[in-house]
Amino acid sequence: MPTFAANLTMLFTERPFLERFGAARAAGFDAVEFLFPYAYKPEEIKALLEEYRLQLALHNLPAGDWDAGDRGMACDPARTAEFRDGVAKAIAYAKALGAPQLNCLAGKVPAGADAHQVQQTFVENLRFAAGELKAAGLRLVMEPINTFDIPGFYLNRTAQALEVIEQVGSDNLFIQYDIYHMQRMEGEIAATLQKQLKHIAHIQLADNPGRNEPGTGELNYRFLFQHLDRIGYDGWIGCEYKPAGTTEAGLGWIKALTA
Repeated sequence: MPTFAANLTMLFTERPFLERFGAARAAGFDAVEFLFPYAYKPEEIKALLEEYRLQLALHNLPAGDWDAGDRGMACDPARTAEFRDGVAKAIAYAKALGAPQLNCLAGKVPAGADAHQVQQTFVENLRFAAGELKAAGLRLVMEPINTFDIPGFYLNRTAQALEVIEQVGSDNLFIQYDIYHMQRMEGEIAATLQKQLKHIAHIQLADNPGRNEPGTGELNYRFLFQHLDRIGYDGWIGCEYKPAGTTEAGLGWIKALTA
């Protein structure tokens, strides 16, 4: 049976962030994930994880000024030093919080940037991050994201991510496979999961269209959950969707689609 992690950036948003941990436990989750912990001291979050007996499945490397429109900086040739400083900060948080892996957001292609330089910057930054995380006992993942929700995002297809893995040449770089994003970009969800499972270290979900709960759109999540069991995926599945109503009101999908 799949094991789900509540994405606290998207779920339980009726509450302040630090109150969402208790809400996740009360709703039956054993794990959580979120975009960023950096607005809080590690001790604050660690205390909540311990109090509510929650595993932190994953968080992201620093991604720039999110409120100003940044969606990562790993592909930006002008921000390499900032990116690498962020790797050290993320490792410190992950070690303190017990997260086994960190996600790298590629970011948007800078206006007017040379395509080859953007590619080389992304590859070299990932090679650096994968090495630093491996030395710290952590896994690095990267996430292809659809270009409808984030126009200009650099990494947007599974095939592109596989090419990057080959170019980086590290055994510590994997894909964070978001079913919603990949349904929008390429489809072939079940076949891709089975064929590329060895490269996939974390999965996230939402239905399409609307990015709401599983069962609200075109994806056959009952089949996909059974498929993940059949092919042997044993990691967390992050629930990164926008509840159509309140989070609690929409959680019936878990029992309905996994029974």
